[in-house]
Amino acid sequence: MNPPPSIRARLVWAAFAVLLVFLAGAGWAVQQAFADSVRSQRFARLQTTVYLLMAGTELNDQGALVMPAALAEPRLSLATSGLYANIANPDQNEEWQSSSTLGLDPPFVRKLAPGDWHFETINAATTGRAFLAASYAVKWSVNEQAAPLVFSVLEDMAAFDRELQTFERTLWSWLGGTGLLLLLAQTVLLRWGLAPLGRVAREIQRIEKGEQARVEGNYPSELAGLTHNLNGLMDQERARQTRFKDALDDLAHSLKTPLAALRASLEAPGDLPAMVAQQVARMDDIVVHQLGRAGASGAARFAPQLALAPILNRIRDTLAKVYLDKDLTFALDCPADLSWRIDEGDAFEVLGNVLDNAAKWARHTVSVRLWVDGKRLHICVCDDGPGFADPQAVLARRVRLDEQVPGHGIGLAVVKDLVASHQGELTVSRAELGGAQIDIVLQAA
Repeated sequence: MNPPPSIRARLVWAAFAVLLVFLAGAGWAVQQAFADSVRSQRFARLQTTVYLLMAGTELNDQGALVMPAALAEPRLSLATSGLYANIANPDQNEEWQSSSTLGLDPPFVRKLAPGDWHFETINAATTGRAFLAASYAVKWSVNEQAAPLVFSVLEDMAAFDRELQTFERTLWSWLGGTGLLLLLAQTVLLRWGLAPLGRVAREIQRIEKGEQARVEGNYPSELAGLTHNLNGLMDQERARQTRFKDALDDLAHSLKTPLAALRASLEAPGDLPAMVAQQVARMDDIVVHQLGRAGASGAARFAPQLALAPILNRIRDTLAKVYLDKDLTFALDCPADLSWRIDEGDAFEVLGNVLDNAAKWARHTVSVRLWVDGKRLHICVCDDGPGFADPQAVLARRVRLDEQVPGHGIGLAVVKDLVASHQGELTVSRAELGGAQIDIVLQAA
């Protein structure tokens, strides 16, 4: 299957087609306008010639035509000059024709209603030659009698056609040259305008070859969003790969202790069933925990807006059942219309872990507040428990489920990784309630 034509080829051919149609339409319109203008000018000159004929025409007492030896229009006296005149006098059954008609039989107009001007193009039946014709009929007064006369002037269209052909050659030559220049200019402009796309493609090829890590060029606003999203997707993919690598590393490290305990229990067969059950349960917790960390999706640039208040309420209801014996009070401060672009699983992972930690060590109250400040989502969780003994140790890289001492910190590694994937920050401190306070700030993708 042949690949589709490139964007540049499509635009060039489309521009060529549009330009061709435009120039053809414009050229035809100009050509018709010029032809109409020249035709009108020639009809006006023929009308002037008719007036000259009328000025030189006389009728004698018998009503016969009396014409001067020479007329003001010299072409009427020159044989085959291309300008021909005729005066028809129906009452006397006579006609006068100019000397230019010698040897010719032009198709003069001989019948016309008095007072009418008639302009037309006439074709001679015998020769097929075309003429521009101007005719006028009058009633000429002679001895108090009205004699009808029809004046008809013809001009051979050969000169008219030559003038049009000369104009058409000039017009289409210039339009053709202009079209080629415009097409060349459009091709250059399209090449310049589409150059950023070529640069993006070359950068992506270098990324595929491992020669660079991100799209680094400075691109126009139409492509800036695309390159920004590409960089975000690549960062998200690298973060996901790093999480899986770290999870596998942590999982291998975490399973060493249970496996060592199982190996040691082989020397005491009587304790083996209990030891196996205990260590298998422990390894199951470790696997679930590490897979949870690895499966965290991180910043989802194209995730839909998610309402956080329902998520928070579901977590609260669940924790209230889990810690029913503590009779905890959950103080939730989250606007009902507050939403954020985040994966639902990540939202449950972040809010669920920090609230579970707070509920586990709270005495009576857990306080949660969510708000948006510009392009940042703030999450503040407080409890009235004993607080963190060592906040830095809680957020250390190797603090994992199988190495936790009693106290805060279980699940915070997952939260820390997710917050980092959202280009956010997680800080721990002492709350006003006396216990621990966790502040999370997430940046908009």
